[in-house]
Amino acid sequence: MLFIYNFIVVLADFIIKIVALFSKKIKLFVEGRKSVFKILSNKIKYYDKTIWFHAASLGEYEQGLPVMERIKSRFPNHLIVLTFFSPSGYEVRKNNTLADVTVYLPLDTQTNVEQFMKIVRPDMAFFIKYEYWPNYLNALQNREIPTYLISGIFREKQVFFKWYGGFYRKALDAFEHFFVQNSSSKELLLKLGKTNITVSGDTRFDRVFAILNQNNQLDFIEKFKNNTLTVVVGSSWPKDESLLVDCMNSSNNVKFIIAPHNINKDQIADLKNQISKKTMLFSSINFNDLDASKLNEYDVLIIDTIGILTKIYSYADIAYVGGGFGKPGVHNILEPATFGVPIIIGPKYSHFAEATALVKMEGCTSISNQEELNETFDKLLQNSDIRLEKGHICSTFVEM
Repeated sequence: MLFIYNFIVVLADFIIKIVALFSKKIKLFVEGRKSVFKILSNKIKYYDKTIWFHAASLGEYEQGLPVMERIKSRFPNHLIVLTFFSPSGYEVRKNNTLADVTVYLPLDTQTNVEQFMKIVRPDMAFFIKYEYWPNYLNALQNREIPTYLISGIFREKQVFFKWYGGFYRKALDAFEHFFVQNSSSKELLLKLGKTNITVSGDTRFDRVFAILNQNNQLDFIEKFKNNTLTVVVGSSWPKDESLLVDCMNSSNNVKFIIAPHNINKDQIADLKNQISKKTMLFSSINFNDLDASKLNEYDVLIIDTIGILTKIYSYADIAYVGGGFGKPGVHNILEPATFGVPIIIGPKYSHFAEATALVKMEGCTSISNQEELNETFDKLLQNSDIRLEKGHICSTFVEM
């Protein structure tokens, strides 16, 4: 089975390089990995001690932050090496100040794994939520490096729990301890004979709850909002935007702030062209003289930058969180929830426990089409009591 797996990984590497010729995102995936070993060699000396964290993408990074911060404080003489698999995680957080080295994770080939381990030589390794790379896990186990899964979540449909999943089940032997989000994940692992399990919950709750204690003020948002009912759209994809544009164009006395997941200039321009209301880009704001920008005169503000969405959610009266029409599904809904904002999402959220719970509690509303979105927006925009009730459900959920 290992031979077949390694053949598939090498074949995937070849195919990805071809696809990169036609896809900007995949090109980032390929180009970003070309210099990984050079970066690691330059930043890690033979005498350095390291601790390795791996996050698939941005959401997993956010889940791992509380643990990384605690580890950084407890082991100040170790370098924190952070790897990402996805461009949507790496490109947004490549300049983070917590990790000493941030790179893409080289593909899980035996050659890459050996080279990575030879350079990094971690004293500990942490995998966040998921992504179980057999060659990396086998290498960690063979070197007797303590390895932990944090904010893990398991489902019956995963390969570990299938009759043919023995190869992947064996890879789980590398983990010294499993810190999982819920009791159902623990029960599934117990069926595999694992007893080294702690139900620790979702570390993102600690992270987002701490957001309330930070300074979330943004002067330009206050001027734009101008005490007007405001909808904040976070991490939107084209499918989300195709539905939202209709609401933007037809709504009166409502302001929209939209922070797309992808801030590619062409996609931003295309989005702006679809909106009939008076629209401004974040990149066009005159920050030397906010009054000269006359932000209060605009109806829609497109955030064509990264890193400020969390603070913007604090100004929302209603939040729409994107990703719910694609794979793996909706983005982080805990950030707007912590500010007590009613939330709207797309139909694909079942892989996310917090989204499933909030939909069931009716603090969050899932929509599948234009009609449902329009109906939900109308109900929330016209009734402040409903907004307050759903927002209270969301904030209470985070505090629990």
